[in-house]
Amino acid sequence: MVMLWSLQKARPLWITNLQEDETEEMEGPQSPGQLLNPALAHSISVASCGNIFSCGAEDGKVRIFRVMGVKCEQELGFKGHTLGVSQVCFLPESYLLLTGGNDGKIMLWDASSEIEKKQKSPTKHTHRKKPKKGACTKQDGNTNASVIDEEEHGKILPKLNIEHGEKVNWLLGTNIKGHQNILIADQTSCISVYPLNEF
Repeated sequence: MVMLWSLQKARPLWITNLQEDETEEMEGPQSPGQLLNPALAHSISVASCGNIFSCGAEDGKVRIFRVMGVKCEQELGFKGHTLGVSQVCFLPESYLLLTGGNDGKIMLWDASSEIEKKQKSPTKHTHRKKPKKGACTKQDGNTNASVIDEEEHGKILPKLNIEHGEKVNWLLGTNIKGHQNILIADQTSCISVYPLNEF
């Protein structure tokens, strides 16, 4: 469940069950012996505008919601991780969203066009941009990043896909000495640093 709370009244104003939107997808054909991860919420991040937030879940999906008064509406949902999304983090002053997963991947998504499109008009547009080529260098010098096909994700594409290799326990987009970087904590005792030069 994801809840919007009133701190004055100490009770939730709005509640959504992430597993309810799962039931529609699960009714389709399923291969024998296929196990599904439940949509347990792992991480939430609020964009700097204050009324948009993202939720990373165990089913590998990221959902983006808009707060509208005392309720929330799901703006969009997309899947990029093969295992649970352990961390989500909006970069400051933007709708650029970092996600980290139990699959050892770190992805950067630009949700601005979809969020702004829904804000201006509820009609759907069919025009899609081609993704930029992404590149990332781990601080130890190993380069291992790629951009993924649009068909895997629907309306929104990852701008960057980093094969970190370890389950992501925490991530943060931050500015270090004038350069945008991603800090990653995993199951090792080291913090990894990835530059975000293009963004």
